[in-house]
Amino acid sequence: MVNSTGDFGRAECAFGTKGTFRSRKDPSFPPIWHYGERVKQSVTAFIKGKLKLKVNQEKSAVDRPWKRKFLGFSFTSLLEPKIRIAKQSLQRVKQKIRQITSRRRPIPIQWRIEELNEYLMGWIGYFALADTPNVFQNLDAWVRRRLRMCLWKEWKLPRTKVKRLLALGVPRGKAYEWGNSRKGYWRIAKSPVLHRTLDKRFFESYQLKSLKERYHALRRT
Repeated sequence: MVNSTGDFGRAECAFGTKGTFRSRKDPSFPPIWHYGERVKQSVTAFIKGKLKLKVNQEKSAVDRPWKRKFLGFSFTSLLEPKIRIAKQSLQRVKQKIRQITSRRRPIPIQWRIEELNEYLMGWIGYFALADTPNVFQNLDAWVRRRLRMCLWKEWKLPRTKVKRLLALGVPRGKAYEWGNSRKGYWRIAKSPVLHRTLDKRFFESYQLKSLKERYHALRRT
């Protein structure tokens, strides 16, 4: 018996095998996961016996849908579940972005952006099925911060940083202050001065493509 929330784990009663009513408090009442395991065993036997296919037991389990991943996707735990990108998939894409935007790779910013575009546009083509657009917006912002960090490292010397900031329209006092700052690259990348000057429009001039915009374009088709 299922309650109004659809949560089988909170069912309070059930009928016995002969139609007799039993309370959940009855010691003979089996755990709800017991039924899931029975279905899993039945489906596994059918796949292996009738279809002659292999079943990966490590990836097979009885669990909440939002705790499992399916081909890189999972589900939200809302009353009306939505498809979302699995945490493991987000970790992998972030790891790839870290590799492309690593400060240890002394390559021009244009090359980084070309490499990012090639990888991320293919990635979003697969994960556009997800119903969580905020994830792509957050990734866009994170990618821009990674690129700011790369540019700050590329500028190297304080006088070069000051010169670049002045060219971007930063007042002389602020340009000198931030150009001579000893804060770390990642922290500087989130500073107000870089956030305003090396913004979305700046990177669009380098042809950086937006995951969010591509997501909406794919969803409209």
